Amino acid sequence: MLTNENMNILITGTSRGIGYHTALELTSREGCRVFALSRNRDKLDELRLQALRQYPGAKIVPLLFDLEKGDLNELRTRIGRDAERLNVLINNAASILVKPFEEQTEAEFAAVYQLNVIRTASLIRCMLPMMRGGKAHIVNISSMGGFQGSAKFAGLSAYSSSKAALVGLTECLAEEFKEKQIAVNCLCLGAVQTEMLEEAFPGYKTPVTPESIARFIADFALNGSAYFNGKIVPVSLSTP
Repeated sequence: MLTNENMNILITGTSRGIGYHTALELTSREGCRVFALSRNRDKLDELRLQALRQYPGAKIVPLLFDLEKGDLNELRTRIGRDAERLNVLINNAASILVKPFEEQTEAEFAAVYQLNVIRTASLIRCMLPMMRGGKAHIVNISSMGGFQGSAKFAGLSAYSSSKAALVGLTECLAEEFKEKQIAVNCLCLGAVQTEMLEEAFPGYKTPVTPESIARFIADFALNGSAYFNGKIVPVSLSTP
């Protein structure tokens, strides 16, 4: 378990949905400083104002950054101006493609993997120097689509297989980092009623709200490393 005293947390993909609400939830936790990363300036401004409105004194640092193309070393330098070390990294940003497999181009398939796997791995690698020297926790946000044995949605071959790659990466990094006291775990989320879900599958309804899943992710990010390492945790109301 990580102590909440002077906790520095970086979360990607905070412009909407799960990332937005998880960042907001974490700002409500005493002692947590949240670095919220997004390439959408307006949404970052909205998130900051909402956090301060709901939780006066909230420690939130908006980071305008394009995770697909930005200079990760420059990002680490920016974070380093406010924090000596990073306690939690939540890799939430993701790209989705809804298209029959035979109609996808190689470039489209690669673009999904670029953000969901390659740049996520690069961000972890870049942030490692800030996570050494004490207990830390990396939480990768995957999907039930990437959980082995689960029923898959048609048209999500690029997205689901990239999330399965993130599952495998989690297990590999947990083994490599265990002597560094850095736990690495993965949450495979089922359907959550977000803008992304509505865009991908208009009319699809689920009782799971982004606010409720945000509370779960926040609790897991702060406490899960005391009980889990290298674990792939399905978070779904349905059986795979």
